[in-house]
Amino acid sequence: MPRQPLVSRRAEQLLGRVVVSTAPVPGGNIATATKLRLGDGSQALMKTLSHAPADFFPTEARGLRWLAEADPGLVPDVLAAEQDCLIIGWVDVGRPTSESAEALGKALAGLHRRGADRFGATADGYIGRLPLPNRPTPTWAEFYAVRRVLPYLKLAVDRGAVEPDEAAAIESVIGRLTALLPEEPPARLHGDLWNGNVLWDATGGARLIDPAAYGGHRELDLAMLALFGLPHLDRVIDSYQEVTPLAEGWADRVALHQLFPLLAHAAMFGGGYGARAAAAAARYR
Repeated sequence: MPRQPLVSRRAEQLLGRVVVSTAPVPGGNIATATKLRLGDGSQALMKTLSHAPADFFPTEARGLRWLAEADPGLVPDVLAAEQDCLIIGWVDVGRPTSESAEALGKALAGLHRRGADRFGATADGYIGRLPLPNRPTPTWAEFYAVRRVLPYLKLAVDRGAVEPDEAAAIESVIGRLTALLPEEPPARLHGDLWNGNVLWDATGGARLIDPAAYGGHRELDLAMLALFGLPHLDRVIDSYQEVTPLAEGWADRVALHQLFPLLAHAAMFGGGYGARAAAAAARYR
């Protein structure tokens, strides 16, 4: 593999190690990802993004470290984080199995059970390229309404990704969230847990990447896993519940907790996500 001089030089500055070779990594929707092979035989992943906000990569690093406090093996190690880039440990990807899904379910349960001290976080974050408001509120129902659903509904409407009748269907649910959402202590959430952010590693486990971490309701992480389809999801949920059972009726709330990611996707990508969000909301009218 050849070396990309600018990437290699920056990585060497931050890591204090020689970069032997670099290679592009496909699949990133937001940042450019580069595989680094280092002189000591180890490997790493470097993420860069042109014109990234000053706190973009430091915020991601902070989220990874916060998740690692609960389970160091669940996320890659943060090797360096600066305004222009993030470098994390490399994950050799394998194939999902029933056994690795079981391990993931138990690890997620442990992560959520570690908890958080508030609904929200001490600082705002990002979901993809979009700002993610995290100012705390006293209850999950309020936080979900004013920090997750309404901001992205407004943005999606402004960008023409949600029609007025679809917006009305979604808004009609907001006033009922207190009755619809059971209160639990805040869990330690990954926050952007779609299946693309789950790496099945070659050792038979799973690693979580690209977090938008904050304190929230654990059902949100699980609803996001279900949104785009995770291999062996039933086994993940079963093993999760062996550690910490979910509240009664959780399956009936999956679509409710999918409103936020659907609206965020509508704001970012348009397409049919606005209609999908309205259809999800219509189930609770």
